[in-house]
Amino acid sequence: MDIDDEKRENLVTRLRRIEGQVRGLQRMVENDRYCGDVLDQIQSVHQALRSVGKVITRNHLETCVTDALRSGNEEAAEETYDEMMDLLYKKL
Repeated sequence: MDIDDEKRENLVTRLRRIEGQVRGLQRMVENDRYCGDVLDQIQSVHQALRSVGKVITRNHLETCVTDALRSGNEEAAEETYDEMMDLLYKKL
């Protein structure tokens, strides 16, 4: 991943925080916590992951995608378009 060191460290810190949130969710389930509280924490984890994904997506667009499109290589551009479509509309 082509990303500057400060941004990488920030992402790692955020992912570690998310990891802690997920461990907390596990404990909540093990301790039979109220469903509404568990669902609220799940929503927090989802939002945190979306936030990390947004940063990584922007970085990908600014580096890899931009390089492929500026290369003048039509095949590389098409592959990049396909990759982005797959990433944005991945089937679950």
